[in-house]
Amino acid sequence: MEFIPYFVTIIIILNVLLGFTIIFLERRDASATWAWLMVLLFVPVAGFILYLVFGRRLSNKEIFTWDKKARLGLLAAVQDQLRSIENGELELKYKQLEPYEDLIYMHLKNNDAVLTQDNQLELFTDGEKKFHALIQDIENAENHIHLLYYIVRHDQLGNRLAEVLKRKAKEGVTVKFLYDDMGSRVLSRSYIKEMKRAGVKVESFFPPLIPKLNMKINYRNHRKLAIIDGKVGYIGGFNIGDEYLGKSARFGYWRDTHLRVVGSAVHNMQTRFILDWNQASKRDILYDESLYPPFGDEEPGDSGVQIVSSGPDSEWEQIKHGYIKTILSAKDYVYIQTPYFIPDDSLLDAVRIAALSGVDVRVMIPNKPDHPFVYWATYSNVGDLLFAGAKVYIYQNGFLHAKTIVADGLISSVGTANIDVRSFRLNFEVNAFLYDPGLGETLTERFLEDSVLSTELTYKMYQDRSLWIRFKEAVARLLSPIL
Repeated sequence: MEFIPYFVTIIIILNVLLGFTIIFLERRDASATWAWLMVLLFVPVAGFILYLVFGRRLSNKEIFTWDKKARLGLLAAVQDQLRSIENGELELKYKQLEPYEDLIYMHLKNNDAVLTQDNQLELFTDGEKKFHALIQDIENAENHIHLLYYIVRHDQLGNRLAEVLKRKAKEGVTVKFLYDDMGSRVLSRSYIKEMKRAGVKVESFFPPLIPKLNMKINYRNHRKLAIIDGKVGYIGGFNIGDEYLGKSARFGYWRDTHLRVVGSAVHNMQTRFILDWNQASKRDILYDESLYPPFGDEEPGDSGVQIVSSGPDSEWEQIKHGYIKTILSAKDYVYIQTPYFIPDDSLLDAVRIAALSGVDVRVMIPNKPDHPFVYWATYSNVGDLLFAGAKVYIYQNGFLHAKTIVADGLISSVGTANIDVRSFRLNFEVNAFLYDPGLGETLTERFLEDSVLSTELTYKMYQDRSLWIRFKEAVARLLSPIL
């Protein structure tokens, strides 16, 4: 037992060195710094391991690799559109959207998110319908199929999709399939090998040196994109797995939001996919006109779309800024659906300010936690909103996974970014910011329909919660900066 004092001494030294690194070298957010120091203080051994798994930042070298590839012929289009806004010459399809030119400008200036206004949008909130449409579009592909998903399961839906992809690859269609190695950590190697044998080009994002031993919990590619022939695109919250069809006994019906896009916005989704593929693969996709086909004389639609990305490689937390700007732009109402509500102070203040200004603020969260700490941190934060006059709904018809914001039925956002620190700072995300009164009204109607299937959490109900719930909230809230 003589080794115990030496072991304790080593742990103390490691904790001190790690604390020094967190405070002085990594320059992370102050609240996250205090949260990690608290973990190291109270659970020194486990805290050290947790930090190695969850807490490490990306190196400057890795970030530079992304930044170096962050342009694919976009600059000219971005500069032209910026000048048109600055000169008061931007023509919007819908006059009632003119007050939101500053939101468009912000995404252009800070994210190179070109506004396209020739898009046709189809909304999906049900997994069966979304994947039926996606597989049908894949069946009709003639040139290429590009897929990026955070989670891919080797189950009925995963096999169904793989069979279609293998068949299209054998037909001569170029098929590229990118998945996140941590999100898809249980995906079998045989699943991947069979697709590769059929001619599907498969890559994983941030794989470990040793297969199945991925310790990189942070900096995951949480995006979900599908691009078919450069003409049809899908973006939203659905991953690939049977639970997203409502077949999970644990979660039941899966309520999510996804978009099918036809129009020039697909070209911007294509660029996002190419950047991510080139980061993960040694076989870079080079510019090819077939990846950006023209849509002909007739425009597919008249919906305005900006494809906005964010991640640890970004200079700004652009999607979060878009959320804040959208919330503060609301005059009548803003409706938010999110599986997690763990905002930083800036976004929480924006929601509070909107509610205190008389805007009808409504937030909908799930009734089932897929991550307990995250759930109780969410519950704690919505309590603050109730005090400011916002309404909170707890969805009861299964699991709510949608990441949706709609303001005044005019502007909205659908994508992959949750309202939490992980989505804003640690993961790679992509959202479609939408300028379409028709879709805005549809999203509003869907929210109201979901409200009927929800329980409204009143301020009195929240105040009457048990001491045990208050304790779980308090612990989760302390840890929320690192969740």
